[in-house]
Amino acid sequence: MLIIRSVLFNIAFYLNTAILLVVALPTFLMPYWGIVEIARLWGRINLWLLRVIAGVKIEVRGREKIVQGPLLVASKHQSAWETFSLVTLFPNPVFILKRELQWIPLFGWFTIKGRMVPVDRGGGAAALRAMTARARYELMQSRQLIIFPEGTRRPAGAEPRYKFGVAHLYAGAGVPCQPVALNSGLFWPRRSLLRYPGTIVVEFLDVIPPGLEQGEFFARLQNEIETATARLIEEGRRELQKAK
Repeated sequence: MLIIRSVLFNIAFYLNTAILLVVALPTFLMPYWGIVEIARLWGRINLWLLRVIAGVKIEVRGREKIVQGPLLVASKHQSAWETFSLVTLFPNPVFILKRELQWIPLFGWFTIKGRMVPVDRGGGAAALRAMTARARYELMQSRQLIIFPEGTRRPAGAEPRYKFGVAHLYAGAGVPCQPVALNSGLFWPRRSLLRYPGTIVVEFLDVIPPGLEQGEFFARLQNEIETATARLIEEGRRELQKAK
């Protein structure tokens, strides 16, 4: 049943994505918020499909800690799940993403339309400055800037590999930072077609105020996210063990 439900969900997921790519075409003639709302709809439908077909639910903790207005959201990244679920939790989200993703036909063009912030990973200091400038502009529009500080997905429980770029961004942005911990990688594993029934927990931690020294911020961010994530992973593993 696990394989059957996983296959059915994956079919529904990609079908939903394809349909909404077509539905979103008129947003090219609209302001950027048109495609942002389509992305939020895409996320809500995917979460519903995940629950109904694959038996994977979501629990959001610490929602009351989310700061209104411009915000830097630094999230753990274990799965593709974060890329569509987090947009449903903020009113005006914007992602920092790899520049190469914007080269994908339709999908990439929609990220440009939605004013997502690209980063050239091989561009060095100049690319970092350009990214920070774009990020500051979007934050001035009262948007919530979502970044994965490790840069790529890491398996649940893997050794963390945070990149210092998030500290440069924090220093240049001048806004609060919202750390996010989660355990999605247990139920939607990286590079796997299987979706394990259970409850993905995403937890919003205490906001880090602006103005800290970069090194202090970087150490605090990593410590808080990793401590909370380890707790959520242990909780998720107990749930999966009980289900066997």
